[in-house]
Amino acid sequence: MNTPKSLLSTLLAFVLLFSSCATSRQGAGSTTRPDLSTNNGTGARKTGMSKTAKGGLIGAGSGAAAGAILGRVIGGGARGTAIGAIIGAAAGGATGAIIGRKMDKQAEDLQRDMKNARVERVGEGIKITFDSGILFDTNSATLRPASEADITKMAAVLQKYPDTNVLVEGHTDNSGTDAINQPLSERRAQAVAASTTAKGVSSSRITASGYGSTQPVGDNTTPEGKQANRRVEVAIYANEKMKKAAEEGRL
Repeated sequence: MNTPKSLLSTLLAFVLLFSSCATSRQGAGSTTRPDLSTNNGTGARKTGMSKTAKGGLIGAGSGAAAGAILGRVIGGGARGTAIGAIIGAAAGGATGAIIGRKMDKQAEDLQRDMKNARVERVGEGIKITFDSGILFDTNSATLRPASEADITKMAAVLQKYPDTNVLVEGHTDNSGTDAINQPLSERRAQAVAASTTAKGVSSSRITASGYGSTQPVGDNTTPEGKQANRRVEVAIYANEKMKKAAEEGRL
């Protein structure tokens, strides 16, 4: 049986093979982007290849289906649905690189304005992680008044960059039962989505989902791990209008 690392290596080899064919037709070129790795809200960013370059690389050879699989591996199996949604929607190639540069600017705005959330550039999109303890009281899906400030700032940036889709995901730790955690995660995702819509972002752009305790990112046997698992994630990625504009050189 392949380990996650070996599976990732195989998928990356597949992507590299086909992306090399695509880039040979597009020509070479590079642009130096700002280093966002140390200005990241509440947590450190992964460093390495620029996210713009990764957007072009992954999408060029993999397409949406393989991109979704790769996103789930990078995100840690079942924990990677937000990342998988971003990479699965990737345009790739020169188009993906153009979208990536647009997302760099949007991420800079989000990182500057949102101090209580972690903002990460992933492929051709952005992932925002809110600690549920900041947004909600225990066992509640009612947003705290203080948490509305960050959602207001997020909504303002989403309005500034209207040609994106937004996926909001709710997650819990494993305390209690699935009968409690699953609907709680759904209500929390819906609360963030509804607040974002109320602040002027079109509801047609937003999808809300809850996953209960099924996608942990931390160790549920420790207080720190449980806290990390109680979260709301927001994935932002290009819609078809943005992709078309990028393809036609209008972005």
